[in-house]
Amino acid sequence: MAPSIDESNALFDFVVQKGNGVKGLVDNGIKMVPERYIQPPKERILIDKKIMNSNDDIDQLLVAIDLSKLHGPEHDQVVETITKAAETLGFFQVVNHGVTLELLESLKGAAHNFFAQPPMEKAVYLKEVSPSPLVKYGTSFVPEKEMALEWKDYVSMMYTNDDEAHAQWPPQCKDVALEYLKSSTKMVRILLEILFENLGVTLDEEKFESLTGLKMVNMNFYPSCPNPELTVGVGRHSDMGTLTVLLQDGIGGLYVKLEQDVEDEWIEIPPIPGALVINVGDTMQILSNGRYKSAEHRVRTTSSESRVSIPLFATPKPSEKIGPLPQLVESDGVAHYKQVLFGDYMKNFFGKAHEGKKSLDFAQNDDSA
Repeated sequence: MAPSIDESNALFDFVVQKGNGVKGLVDNGIKMVPERYIQPPKERILIDKKIMNSNDDIDQLLVAIDLSKLHGPEHDQVVETITKAAETLGFFQVVNHGVTLELLESLKGAAHNFFAQPPMEKAVYLKEVSPSPLVKYGTSFVPEKEMALEWKDYVSMMYTNDDEAHAQWPPQCKDVALEYLKSSTKMVRILLEILFENLGVTLDEEKFESLTGLKMVNMNFYPSCPNPELTVGVGRHSDMGTLTVLLQDGIGGLYVKLEQDVEDEWIEIPPIPGALVINVGDTMQILSNGRYKSAEHRVRTTSSESRVSIPLFATPKPSEKIGPLPQLVESDGVAHYKQVLFGDYMKNFFGKAHEGKKSLDFAQNDDSA
């Protein structure tokens, strides 16, 4: 049975330490959001707030980019659309991306199947007890450091090789998740080649591997929420890696910040059937010396039904050093970021609660002003 919503320590033990997650609270019939999940007013997502002035940057979010046109007469136009999105919003959507619609539907089904298991079946993958260092099940982001918890459960699967994935990833989702990773990686290669060529840099096999050597597939589950106006599914943040490929279901709830220096200017990324969402990560912003923008984004909850999303994170290996590309420092005349070990960047990223794009401060070059 779920603890009293007034017993904060008992709730934390039930949700986090025993692995019941937010779904455990919902399955026990809570009628109102526990205080531990209530966000400060400035962090709440007002879904009735409208963006009054549309522009090209906003409009390109509403129409997916057809990657098949890269092989035809519209090649240059598609490339320009991709690079412009990376330079402004850091977000765009793609169709005809090489990942089959059947696979995408199977992936969503597998996510629902994993989280539909009894709590004890999922809890075997809790960080402290997981039989595999490649698989972690949990809730929120870093609950030990958060003033208000996020309304999300997740399972994270790190990729090393096919054999270990088949042997160690959860049986409910390993096959479809691995196929998703492999299909998406081909698309990531195409997109990175476009983005690097725009910077005047050739992306060879060694460079590609250095930027995407660590891959993780996450399955996120956002249970229906009795008070969605008080909570967030995921708080304001940017992703730490190179590129993220995201499959969202048809319910929606993903928001991106429009202006980096303007508060509360957000727009929802509308679900498009068959589309994948691509977003630029912090690593890409650092490598491009700030030309490409890692997008600040967040996720709302809903009272109507549970929602899933499945991101693939393509990141450097922890042993890789990341910093602005030398060619760009030379042309820009300044390095806006310093060279850092990606493992150190990861440790800093996962050591704090979500707080917008402040993770980039770790690599900021104080002399670049």
